[in-house]
Amino acid sequence: MLGENHLLTQEFPEYLAAIIELKSTNSTFCKMAKRYHQLDHQIRGLESNEVPISDEHFLELKAERAALKDQLYQLLVAHSKLPS
Repeated sequence: MLGENHLLTQEFPEYLAAIIELKSTNSTFCKMAKRYHQLDHQIRGLESNEVPISDEHFLELKAERAALKDQLYQLLVAHSKLPS
């Protein structure tokens, strides 16, 4: 869907507490989450404003966002399995 927001908290609502915690305690997660949000904002802007961009570049942006989402998910799952 064009212009759809892919916030981590909307994509993974079951990991809300882990997202908040990792953003403040894990610098790797925080950097990756910031890049993910930058990409999401950029992609939504390109879609909603119909900015001319090559298909190749647009697909690269979306592929990077998807790869980051997968990596962030893995970190969330691993964090959630740690004993409290």
